[in-house]
Amino acid sequence: MIVHGIKENIVQFYHQLIQVFFVGVTLGTVRTVVPALAEEEFAVASGSFLLLSTFVLAFGVVKACMNFAAGHLADKFGRKKILLLGWLLALPVPFLILYAESWTYIVIATTFLGINQGLTWSITQTCKIDLATPGERGFAIGLNEFSGYIGVALAGILTGILVTNYDIRLSLMVFSLVAILIPTFLTLSLVKETLPWVKDEQTSSSDAANQSTFEVFKLVTWNNKQMFLITQAGLIEKFTDTLVWIFFPLYLYQMHFSLPNIGIIVGIYGVTWGASQFLTGYLSDRIGRKKLICSGMLLCSAGALMCIFDSTFLWWSLSSGVVGFGMALLYPTLSAAVSDLSEPIWRSTAIGVYRFWRDAGYAFGAFSLGAIASYTGNIESAFWFVAVTMFISGMLVVLGLKETHPEFRN
Repeated sequence: MIVHGIKENIVQFYHQLIQVFFVGVTLGTVRTVVPALAEEEFAVASGSFLLLSTFVLAFGVVKACMNFAAGHLADKFGRKKILLLGWLLALPVPFLILYAESWTYIVIATTFLGINQGLTWSITQTCKIDLATPGERGFAIGLNEFSGYIGVALAGILTGILVTNYDIRLSLMVFSLVAILIPTFLTLSLVKETLPWVKDEQTSSSDAANQSTFEVFKLVTWNNKQMFLITQAGLIEKFTDTLVWIFFPLYLYQMHFSLPNIGIIVGIYGVTWGASQFLTGYLSDRIGRKKLICSGMLLCSAGALMCIFDSTFLWWSLSSGVVGFGMALLYPTLSAAVSDLSEPIWRSTAIGVYRFWRDAGYAFGAFSLGAIASYTGNIESAFWFVAVTMFISGMLVVLGLKETHPEFRN
């Protein structure tokens, strides 16, 4: 018998939380050490900000496409098969890092990583939404992102410690390979298919359910004004994460912070982002989505500017936490808002389209930030750019978005 609810499906929900934790760990392997050591270890010339940004640009393009593909394929073939495929396609990453002779190897590695992240993270989120009731979706997404970004943060801290004490490439290879093999085995042995929950939930008319993939793409991208506002906010907020991924480690390393301390600062961002989503996802189910989205966008804008006004470990830790909390307010809430406006039978596709545009923000952000830093010759300009774009995007949401939660709509 199919029953919806987190409590009613708690065993499978836990399995999905474990899955996304390892998705985050896999991503966290390249979030701290690789940008900081790009010049020393991977032959990136000093000041080549645009070249440095290429690995995040490649990651963003590929992950965006995989998000879109994952949503469509998951609706067509099932969630578990796509989740397993995502893990198998991550296997080249550890070995590309180990044998990297130039920055090109890192770009190729993050391309495979983008495929992995687009398939696996999308599926874990979709599965939790499948299992939850409509009133639990914000909480379900919050738990998903909480688990994933705790994984990202812990991996960033641990890899910073490992490469300080052991061989850089070998430690990164072993760490990332273990992070891939464990969830691959768990997917095969313990994860269940959740499409039956979707079919049980679908009660809408055949006309509402009968949407082609392209029709859903148009709806989410531009045909529906509310979906458009959500989508543009999702794209722009990735500028903030791109800033943290590329320029936090680089800027701090140039200021002579140690790799473990850089790992802690970036980890504070990740832990705050991840842990707070446990609460913000739940809160969005209680007070609605719009308030949290708006406040998160504006707080990220302020936090990005805070960073460059001091150079102490304490200040950067505080600023990192502010940015992380801003991301926690908006991140699960945007996905929940898309879910609110979608029919169950094409919800995974709609979320895939949203995630396509959201993670395309990595590519747009990496190119923009790299180009601006290269043109101006200083990293601080990238922080200003993120602050301004987040503020403008946030104001569009403030002025145009209506509440999407079914219980709080006007």
